Amino acid sequence: QVQLAESGGGLVQAGGSLKLSCAASERTFNNYFMGWFRQALGKEREFVAAISWGGARTDYAASVKGRFTISRDNAKNTVYLQMNSLKPEDTAVYYCAAGRGPHYTASFTDRGYDYWGQGTQVTVSS
Repeated sequence: QVQLAESGGGLVQAGGSLKLSCAASERTFNNYFMGWFRQALGKEREFVAAISWGGARTDYAASVKGRFTISRDNAKNTVYLQMNSLKPEDTAVYYCAAGRGPHYTASFTDRGYDYWGQGTQVTVSS
């Protein structure tokens, strides 16, 4: 199986920026589409962003589009989430995930992913 390890979370003031990283153990990392999800306290896990195998296609939830950028470096087996203009409502545990299926459209729901990281806390203060 694939092990995923998120890092880069922390406490930031509203309007600030953070960059999350997710390092994968899988040497064939480029065979997985990748995504970021988040779960706020008392809420269900929600889709944030996804990226295709080679990084040519990216997709975002409406709530983060224009503020967040997902990217990947297959040579480093790492996916990133650059978060700018952070808002208090962005506060959540952020998870990265890897999907091995052949259909990229499966990346928009958590049920489309096979492997999950443990999450990293992002807290945005007013």
